[in-house]
Amino acid sequence: MRDAFVRAQSTIAPEPRILVVDIDEASMKALGPWPWPRARLADLVEILLTRYEARGIALDILLPEAADPPGDTRLAMLAMNGPLVLAQAFAYDPAGLRPEPLRSGVLAGATHYYRGPGVLATGYLANHAGLARAPHVGNIGFIPDNDGVLRRIPLLTRFDGRDYPALALALVNCCTGSRPLQLGDPGLMRVSFRRDWSAFTIASAADILSGSIDPASASGRLVLVGSSSMSLTDRVATPHDASRPGLDVQAAVLSDLLDHQAGAVPPRWPGRALATAFALTAALLAALAFPRLAALSSVGLLAGLSVLWVGVAYLTAPHDPGFSTTGPLATNLFLLTLAVPFHWQQSQQRSRHLLSTLRQYVAPAVVQELLRSNLRDPLSPRLLDVTTLIADMEGYTGQVESLSMEQAAVLTREFLDCLTEPVFEHGGTLDKYTGDGLVAFWGAPLPVEQHADLALDAARAIVERVSRLSDARQALGYPSLRVRIGIESGLAMAGDFGTSLRSIYTAVGDSVNTASRLEQAAREFTYDVIVGAGTVERAGRHRFLPLGERRLRGKGKATVLYTVIDGAPGIEQPVPAPPMERPA
Repeated sequence: MRDAFVRAQSTIAPEPRILVVDIDEASMKALGPWPWPRARLADLVEILLTRYEARGIALDILLPEAADPPGDTRLAMLAMNGPLVLAQAFAYDPAGLRPEPLRSGVLAGATHYYRGPGVLATGYLANHAGLARAPHVGNIGFIPDNDGVLRRIPLLTRFDGRDYPALALALVNCCTGSRPLQLGDPGLMRVSFRRDWSAFTIASAADILSGSIDPASASGRLVLVGSSSMSLTDRVATPHDASRPGLDVQAAVLSDLLDHQAGAVPPRWPGRALATAFALTAALLAALAFPRLAALSSVGLLAGLSVLWVGVAYLTAPHDPGFSTTGPLATNLFLLTLAVPFHWQQSQQRSRHLLSTLRQYVAPAVVQELLRSNLRDPLSPRLLDVTTLIADMEGYTGQVESLSMEQAAVLTREFLDCLTEPVFEHGGTLDKYTGDGLVAFWGAPLPVEQHADLALDAARAIVERVSRLSDARQALGYPSLRVRIGIESGLAMAGDFGTSLRSIYTAVGDSVNTASRLEQAAREFTYDVIVGAGTVERAGRHRFLPLGERRLRGKGKATVLYTVIDGAPGIEQPVPAPPMERPA
């Protein structure tokens, strides 16, 4: 992620302090392949120092063997007496993977400027002995990260008890005319790569040697001499690209060090403290919010926190090169993989508990349909067209007054079983028990097109079960049982009307009250099921017998009563005289 920040925050604004002299393909085509004669390198250095008035030059080139005595002598004299920094490369092999430590050439350029913890080297590749007296020599060895990308370079390297500076650091301390640059940590330095390769002034070595470049356009700069040629294989992976010339890295390090020397680096921010505080805040927020949120909302919260952290890290990264930009994201990942499933499991347990409670009142098929419907709040009050069934035992007091408490409990339980099972079998919702009876309705919490017919089917099944229970009890010498049922259909407000202390799913409305009155009116008839006009209008597969009009309690006008009979759907004609009344 920090690499992405580097690419997004880099600039191509010209870097006026550095000149990069590139021994590129064009130069080698014009002047001959590499390696060049040492005299030509000496000519290049002299032209840069005289004609172009370079403040200092660093050669990103190793010269391990003497090959051209006159040219080598000239380079040695330039290095001993001029602002010229030579290169040498240290090897870092802490795991001891090389069978034999690398030792080649003669080391030079040890410094006493720093007393910090330099990076320990295990070997080196230095220049030939003729250049060993050069006072300014810099290390061009590097240590890539585990993924092979070069993000840090050792500013100071320790070998055999002596410290050696990096090439760019040696150039700054040698040739800027300022005091040696002092950095807080002279070990591994993260390269900012703030300036992309195109931000540097790059001149072909052939053009410098031919004098075709205006000296005024490059004078007074620090100069890096090296090669970007693919044929020389001096390529490294950087945050900008998988294959960049090593000369690009040297230029980026030199630019950073010049910024440090000029005090132009971004002010230091406590990145580690910010990352720690953000991670702790995210964990605390998750602990407070997850129990109150659905799993998907919890994931959304973590995604929002992750996006917020990316913004914070983007702003902080230039101000603290050492902190982990992805640390809080690891915290969010931990919360995503453990905390969210944990709270989801707890939520599922609560849901299962609620569903098990709901199944006590609603038919299992209705519960499954509720789950499939994916309603946001299926139990919230809604105005629905429902059919209400109210059933009660006739003469309950007379039935139980001669029974023991245990016998009365058995009778009540068996009678309620006869009422309850048909309700669930026909997709009804159990509202409540009323001692020796119940209230149930169809059409809520999910609308049902045939709610009137389903209620009538349940009523017929109830009558049959109560009849069988009555026959069984009569065989034992007990009095017969009779159930009274009132059924009416119409609009009602159905939903969870509970309080903070208790929750109940019920239906309220005029049709519910009418069903209660019809159940009470059944005591005046020999028919067990009394049906209202609303149910008759909505039923599509039952036949009804009109029973005449009655003024029900609470009603301003008379209500036509019906009972359900077997046969083809419709209403039996003509209207018969009211049947003989039965005592309550």
